[in-house]
This record gives sequence, C-alpha cells and structure tokens, in this order.
Amino acid sequence: MALQALHSSGVGLRRILAHFPEDLSLAFAYGSAVYRQAGPSAHQENPMLDLVFTVDDPVAWHAMNLKKNWSHYSFLKLLGPRIISSIQNNYGAGVYFNPLIRCDGKLIKYGVISTGTLIEDLLNWNNLYIAGRLQKPVKIVSMNENMALRAALDKNLRSAVTTACLMLPESFSEEDLFIEIAGLSYSDKSPEGQFTQLMTLPRTLQQQINHIMDPPGRNRDVEETLLQVAQDPDCGDVVRLAISSIVRPSSIRQSTKGLFTAGMKKSVIYSSRKLNKMWKGWMRKAS
Repeated sequence: MALQALHSSGVGLRRILAHFPEDLSLAFAYGSAVYRQAGPSAHQENPMLDLVFTVDDPVAWHAMNLKKNWSHYSFLKLLGPRIISSIQNNYGAGVYFNPLIRCDGKLIKYGVISTGTLIEDLLNWNNLYIAGRLQKPVKIVSMNENMALRAALDKNLRSAVTTACLMLPESFSEEDLFIEIAGLSYSDKSPEGQFTQLMTLPRTLQQQINHIMDPPGRNRDVEETLLQVAQDPDCGDVVRLAISSIVRPSSIRQSTKGLFTAGMKKSVIYSSRKLNKMWKGWMRKAS
C-alpha cells in the first residue's frame, strides 16, 4: 500500500487549497467526494469533500486563516487563534474541524492538526484518528519535505500491514488483507465515522440533538454539537432520545387530532380494534 500521488483530477483540489494559508506540511482529501464508494453514498449528489491540513504552528496558521476565512469558524473565533489551537491540541484527537464550508463551489469539511501530533499518532497510534484515515485510500494534495513526517507516514502503513497479518489466519487473500487494514481504526466506532453519519441525519433530528445537548445560553451551532456528540461514548443513546422527542409529541398531537377529525365513535372503534389486534398478538406469542 502506498500513498497515492495527485493526478490531473487534483487541479480542483489545488484550487480549493489556494483559499487557505500556504503553511501546510501535508494536505490530503478523502471520502466519497474523492473516491466512489459502495452503498448509499455512491448515489449521493455533490457529497461533502473531506480534507485534513497538517500545520507546524497551529496558532500562526489559525491566525492567518481567521484573516482569510473568518466565516468558517464558530463563535470560538472571537476567542482568538490561541484558544482555538488549545482546543485543537488538548481535546479529542488533536484535530480542529470546520464543517459545511462553501469553497470554490464545493461543500467541504476541513480538519487542522499539528504536524507533531500527527507524527505521534502515526508512530504510536495514540488514538488512530488521522493515522487510521491514512491507512485507507487518500489523495495527497500537498506535502512538503518534512522527512520525519514522511518516515512516520511510511511507518504507519507498515504497522497497519503487520497488525493486520497478526489478526489474519495463516492463509489469506490480498482482499482479506486490505479489509483487515481498513477495519483497524473502526474496532470501536470512530468519532470521525459517527460525525459523518450524524451530518447525514434529517435536519429536525439534528436540531433535536442540538436542543438536548446544548446547555441553556450557549446557542451553539448544530455542527459543533454534532461534533461533540460524535466523540461521546453514549452517542447512540443521544440519538435515540432525540428520536423519541420527535416521535412522542407528534404521536400525542396526532392522536388528539384524530378525536376531532375521525369523531369520537370512530376513534373508539379504531382504538379498540388496535387493542384487540395487540392482544391477539400477545396471546399467539404466549401460546
């Protein structure tokens, strides 16, 4: 497995890169907007383009990016580049994401990670967040001559192959090897995968999740809340609660409305038939 070089289709990616500060040690793109994938995403029109930028000095980079792309940031931009960098480095997997950005006619999400943090993850698999992503197909858009980073990228791939071989049987196919490698960073659900899934949820469900998780007075963007939920071990429970908060009131309102639209007599008959059907179902299971 080798890092994939940029070809002619990468012109558009380089055009997008021109909207950002140039001080990048590595920039790569991934996901269904870059590589056609099987499943529902294969039929998605204009999928969001995922990018990761690796920077040597996050404070300086965010300071420059705030000047160029102020609107990309949430309310945290008011706290300045040092606080943004502190949040990037000290929470989660060391990545700061700006999602749902319109750039050069495309919808993009970009994450920023420090070069040192990425090298540590590539070498030691501290969290397998970006290191795990770099074990899968990516399109390198830009990379400087940082030899330590290049060596760490190669080491990450060799470690992935070695680990996959340890978990495979004595005899296996090339496809088995690639599937095992692709699954290394998904042994528990990854925050990245969960965030991608959360971002595809219907808008009302996203808003309900935001309502549940956003403390009073904070008024956070929905995307910020979803990013937090994606890193929460109880992500599934939060989604279930949000679904319940949608279904329960609408069911009550619909049942109440039925008393008027169908009339009391029809409503009683309808309800009794449903109860009778439920009762027969319970009796069949019990017998």
